[in-house]
Amino acid sequence: MNIANLKSNFFLLLLLVFIAGCKTDEITPDIVDNNNPNAEIDSWIYDEMTNWYLWADRLAAKETTSNEMTPDKYFESLLYQPGETDRFSWIQESAEELRNSLNGKNTSLGVRTSPFYTDDARENVAFSIAYVLKGSPAERAGLKRGDFITKVGGNDITLDTYSSALTPENLSLTLGDYINGNIVSNATVINVTKEEIQTNLMQHYSIITEGNKKIGYLVYTQYLSQYDDEMRRIFGEFKAAGVTELVLDLRYNGGGYISSATTLSSLIGRGVSSSQVCYRDEWNANITKQFQDRFGEDYFTKFFRDEANNIGASLSRVFVLTSKGTASASELTMNNLLPYMEVIQIGDNTYGKNVGSITIDDDEKRWKWGMQPIVLRTVNKNGNSDYGSKEGFAPKVRVSDNRLPFQAFGDKKETLLSAAIEYINGGPTLATAANARIRSSERVTPLSVTDNPRENRFEMYADPLPKK
Repeated sequence: MNIANLKSNFFLLLLLVFIAGCKTDEITPDIVDNNNPNAEIDSWIYDEMTNWYLWADRLAAKETTSNEMTPDKYFESLLYQPGETDRFSWIQESAEELRNSLNGKNTSLGVRTSPFYTDDARENVAFSIAYVLKGSPAERAGLKRGDFITKVGGNDITLDTYSSALTPENLSLTLGDYINGNIVSNATVINVTKEEIQTNLMQHYSIITEGNKKIGYLVYTQYLSQYDDEMRRIFGEFKAAGVTELVLDLRYNGGGYISSATTLSSLIGRGVSSSQVCYRDEWNANITKQFQDRFGEDYFTKFFRDEANNIGASLSRVFVLTSKGTASASELTMNNLLPYMEVIQIGDNTYGKNVGSITIDDDEKRWKWGMQPIVLRTVNKNGNSDYGSKEGFAPKVRVSDNRLPFQAFGDKKETLLSAAIEYINGGPTLATAANARIRSSERVTPLSVTDNPRENRFEMYADPLPKK
C-alpha cells in the first residue's frame, strides 16, 4: 500500500471516530413540551441541521421556528430558498426505507419510462419504456426497452393521471405500437405485481467495432458502491480489448455515492493517479473548522485512486450521453475529468446539481424519521463547479432523444449512441442531420421516471454515517 493510500485510510478511520462522537443528540430543554408531540423531534431536527446543513448560517433562530409542525413540515420550513438554492434536501418517515432507496432497493415494477403524447392532439399520454431492470417483475413479464404502455387498468393515461398511473402494487398494462407517428394500443395486456428488488445499475455494456476503432460503451444508471467491483471488471474487459474510444451513457443516471464517482473517474481519467486531485469538498463553516482541527487543511482534497483497469492511456477523450435526468454524481464524474481530458457531451443539458448529502437518523431510536440534508459542495482540481444551476452542463452536440421507438442499448442506430459514433467518424454535423431527418415525437416532460417516486430523486451522497 502506498503512502497516499495509508494517509487516506488513516484519515477515514479518524473521520469515522469523529462523526460518531459529534452527532448532536442533545435536546434543548426549553423546547421540550409534553403537550406537543412534535417538540422533541423538531428540536432534534434543528440541532442536526445547525451542525451539518451546508447553509446552516442561513437558518432562522431556533426560538423563532414553530415546533408544533409535523417533522416533515418543520424540516421543509428550515430549508434555504427551497426550490431554488436548495432543491434537494428531504426528510422521510422511515430512515430504513430511505437507506434502502439510496442503495437501489425498492418495491418496484422495475421500469424507467419516458412519457409521450400519443398523437398531435395531445389528449392522451403513453409511456415509452427506457429500460427494464434485470430480474425485475417487468423483465419476467417480457417488457423491454422500446415497448409502449398505453393504458393502465384498461384506462387511458392522461395529463392528469400519468404521474401516478404506475404507482399501484398490481398493474394491468395495455401495450401499444408506433404507427405513422402515433402511439396506438394493441391487443396485448400484461398483468404484473411489484416486488422488492435490488437495482442492477450496469444496464448494458458492449465493445463496438467501428472501422479501425474499438468503442467501449457502458450504460450506467446509478452510483452504488456495492457494484464498484463489477464496474472494475467491465473496464478490465475494455482494457483487454484495447478500446480506443469510450461512450459513457449517463442519460438515466440521477446520481448516487460520491465514492463510486471517484472509482469511475479513476477508471477513465487520462494519466491520473492517487497523487492527483480528483475533487475538493466544501462544507459549512462549523464542520470545516472541526474537520480542519482534527485532520488538517488537506482533508478536503480528494485524490484519484490507482485503478489497475484504468483505460485512460488509450483515450484522449470521453463521450458522455446526457439528458435532464443526468445529475449529481454523474455531473461530478464529468467535472472530475474535465481538467485531465476532453469530455464531449452529447444529448441534452444535465440537471445541475453540484452538492451532496448525508443520511441522518436518531441513534437512540426515539423515532424512525431520517433526513437527507445537503451538507457539501464539490469543485474539481481547477476549483470549477459552475454547473450547479438549473441549466447544468450544456452539451457540445445537442441531440433530441425523442425518436421512437427507442432502439436497444448498443444498437448503432440508437439515437444518442449513433450521434457519438458519427462524431467519432467525422463530427457532429452528421449526427444532428440524421436526427433531424427522423420524425420526433413530443415528450410530456424531458425527465424519465420510474414507477416508484422515491427512485426519481437526483442525489449525490457520502457513505452512511457510522453509529455510536
